[in-house]
Amino acid sequence: MNHATVRIDTTTAPGSRPRIDRRIYGHFLESAFFGNIEGGVFDEGSELAVGGPGPLQGCRSDVIEACRELGLPVVRWPGGNFTSPYWWQDGTGPRDDRPRRLELAWGSEESNRFGTPEFLAWCEAVGAEPYLAHSARSVDDAVRWVEYTNYGGDTELTRRRAADGSAAPHDVTVWGLGNEVYGRWQMGHRPVEEYVRDAAEHARFMRAVDPRLRFVAVGQESREWTRQVVAGLGDVVDWVSLHLYGASRHLVDPSVQEYEAVVAQACFVERAIHDQAELVAHVQAAHGRTRPLAIAMDEWNIRHVEPDAWPEPAPGADGGVADRDAGGGPYPDDQLHRVNRYSPRTLADALFYAGVFHAMHRASVLDVPVTMANTVNLVNANGLLAVRPDGVVRSSTFHVWDLYQNHTGPVHVPVRVDGPAVTHPLREGDERRADGSFRVTPTVVGLLDVAVSTSEDGRRIFVAAINRSPTEAITARLDLGRPAPAVARCRQIGADVDDLFAVNSLGEPDRVTLSGPRDVTLEDGAFTFPPHSVTLLEWEA
Repeated sequence: MNHATVRIDTTTAPGSRPRIDRRIYGHFLESAFFGNIEGGVFDEGSELAVGGPGPLQGCRSDVIEACRELGLPVVRWPGGNFTSPYWWQDGTGPRDDRPRRLELAWGSEESNRFGTPEFLAWCEAVGAEPYLAHSARSVDDAVRWVEYTNYGGDTELTRRRAADGSAAPHDVTVWGLGNEVYGRWQMGHRPVEEYVRDAAEHARFMRAVDPRLRFVAVGQESREWTRQVVAGLGDVVDWVSLHLYGASRHLVDPSVQEYEAVVAQACFVERAIHDQAELVAHVQAAHGRTRPLAIAMDEWNIRHVEPDAWPEPAPGADGGVADRDAGGGPYPDDQLHRVNRYSPRTLADALFYAGVFHAMHRASVLDVPVTMANTVNLVNANGLLAVRPDGVVRSSTFHVWDLYQNHTGPVHVPVRVDGPAVTHPLREGDERRADGSFRVTPTVVGLLDVAVSTSEDGRRIFVAAINRSPTEAITARLDLGRPAPAVARCRQIGADVDDLFAVNSLGEPDRVTLSGPRDVTLEDGAFTFPPHSVTLLEWEA
C-alpha cells in the first residue's frame, strides 16, 4: 500500500524533450478587487510606500521586495471582470486630475490613481513581463492604448506617456482580447459570432500599430464557444484562454475528507486542460492550419467557500480574516455560495497548486500546451502575498511558486508512477448541480504524483513529488534505467506541519514554508516521501 516505483525516462536526448514555459508561473492583478491594488500593491498612505516623484510613488516597497525575491514571469492587469468596463485613459495623466468613477465590475468607486503608467513601472521594478487585457469593446480605444504603450513617434499620446514618466516605448507584446465575453456579468457580453468578428478587427488594427503583438482570445470550458473561437481566430491569435477554479469548504468542514477533496482537484484541472487542448488541436487541423496555438490559463485558483448567512468577512490585521461570530452548522453545499476573499492559503491549497503545476508540466507534450498561466491573485484576495498595514505575509502559495519556478528545470521528462491510489468522488471545481451541490465524478486519484524536469543541458535532474495521503508516508524507488545517485539535495513543503489546513500569518510567518536544501540518502535508489507534503529531489545526472 505504501510503496511505489517511479520510472523516469532518461533515454530521450534533452534537445528533443518538450519545454516548460516559464510563463506558467505567472500572476494576476485586478483593480478594485479586494485589496489587489489599493491597500496591496499601491498604498499611498503607508510608511512602507515608495516616496519621491514618478509612477512608483505610493507603491508598497515591501511588496516590490517580495516580488523581486520570488521573480514574476508575467502579470495580467487590469483584470478580470474589471477589464470589461475599463477605459484605460482614465488612469493616465497627473494623478490628482484623474477622474474618480463608479466601476461596474465590483460595484465600488475606482480612483484611477494606479493606472497604466504605474502598472508598467511596477512591472519593470519587479522584473515582470506585462500582460494587458483590453475589453475588446472599442477598436479605436484598443489602438490608442497600444499607441500609448508601444509607439515610438511624436503624438499626443506618446507625449502623455513621456509626461507620465516614460519617454521610451514600453514594448508590451502580450494583450488580451476581452475577458469572459461569454458571460452576462461582462459589459460587452455578446454571442460568440459577434465576439469572433470584433476580436479579429481589434487584432488587425492593434497589429497595425505594432506587428509584434501576441493575443489571447477568450476561450471557455464550453466546447461550442471555444470551437467557434478557434475556427474564427485560429490564424490570428496565439493563445486561447481557460479559466478554472477549485473549491474548498474547509471553513465549515476542516476534516481529513475535505483535505482529500481539495488536493485531488488538481486532477480535475488536468482533465480540463487536456479536453481544451484536444479540441483546439482538432479545430485547427480541420481548418488545415499549421499555426501553433497554446492555452493561457489566465485565471485559476481554489476558492474558499462559506455560507451566505455568515457575517461578511473582513481582512484581519495578522493576514487572515478578522474575528467574527460565524458559528452554527452543519452547512450543506447548497448554502456555501460566498467566496471568502480574505481566507489565507492553507497547506492543502499548497498541495493543490503543486498538482496543477505537475499538470501543466505534463501538458507540455501536447500539440496545444499550456504556455501561460496567471493565478488569481498575486496580492490579497486569496493571493500569494497577504498585505496588511504592518507588513507582508508570504503564504503557502508563495513557497510553492518558489519551489517550482526557481528550483526545477525548464525541460520536461516523461515519468510513470506505479503506486497507491484511491477512488475518490472528484469535485469538479466550483461547478454546481441544479440543487446547489458540488458536481463530482468518481475518479482514481494517485496518492504519489511525480513530475520530473532537467536543466537545459540535461545534467541536473529534478524530481518533484506530491504525497497526497493525509497520514501515510510512501516509499518510492527511483528507476532511471541505471543506478540512482546515493545522495540528493532535498527541499520540502509541509513535511514538518501537522495541521492539514495550516496557514501563515504575521505572527507565524513560516508555519508553511520551503525547507532545505539539505542532503538526503537514497537507499538503493529509494526515498520515503512524508504524508501531506511536496518534496523536490535534485542531483547531477
